[in-house]
Amino acid sequence: MSASERIPPRSVTPHELLAKGELTVRGRVREASNAVLYCTVEYEGVSAACVYKPVAGERPLWDFPDGTLAQREVAAYELSEAMGWGLIPPTVLRDGPYGRGMCQLWIEATADDSPGTALLALVEGEEPGPGWKAVGFADVGEERTALLVHADDERLRRLAVLDAVINNGDRKGGHLLPAEDGRLYAIDHGVTFNADDKLRTLLWGWAGEPLTAEALAALRRLSADLADGRPLAVRLAELITPAEIAALRARVAGLLRTGRHREPSGQWPAIPWPPV
Repeated sequence: MSASERIPPRSVTPHELLAKGELTVRGRVREASNAVLYCTVEYEGVSAACVYKPVAGERPLWDFPDGTLAQREVAAYELSEAMGWGLIPPTVLRDGPYGRGMCQLWIEATADDSPGTALLALVEGEEPGPGWKAVGFADVGEERTALLVHADDERLRRLAVLDAVINNGDRKGGHLLPAEDGRLYAIDHGVTFNADDKLRTLLWGWAGEPLTAEALAALRRLSADLADGRPLAVRLAELITPAEIAALRARVAGLLRTGRHREPSGQWPAIPWPPV
């Protein structure tokens, strides 16, 4: 037996694959407002599908510095990992065929409209019913309204906390990707970490309710990890501004102080449009 046969092949991590692999553009996601390219990435014989969002394809926004959305996507991933919830697919910042940009592992979502698996719904009446949390009333045409609800699901509840931490300005239903293994992933985190309160989400069902013990423990760990000089704080300083890091720390401290889920501020539209 040769030496090479005795040594098992080294496994390639998703982070290595995305950061070091060769990107090949296969198509474009036309529904997106910014340039979103569907790609394959290959490294040391391992390949996967991914999304590549070049900075050059970002539309300027009045309330965010130009050319920073890709960095915010990576910062959101770093926060998700730090909280231990793995809610955002592996995401890196790298050079690609159209310049520097965000590269994220592609998640093939399962259908979420089968019995027992739906995450969002419109229902008649004024009460959400068992297993659902109310968001608000929606105009469904012909002068009719229906109650918009989301599932009373612990995965969504964790995501509601993460969104409050990263100050997500655009949590839509289409950003929720249930995977075949039962995990829930969330995508599209470019409009996050603003120093001003921008939280807009469909996940208001727990607003004002006490945070879970799990969420409080994750927030305490995160608070410690955000201290000056800690690896997470150093990494975030490469991605967002000092003012945004200070605001992030304040949001975490606020959640720990109140011990409750965020409520709409009333100073900013609480629900994104369109909601899906």
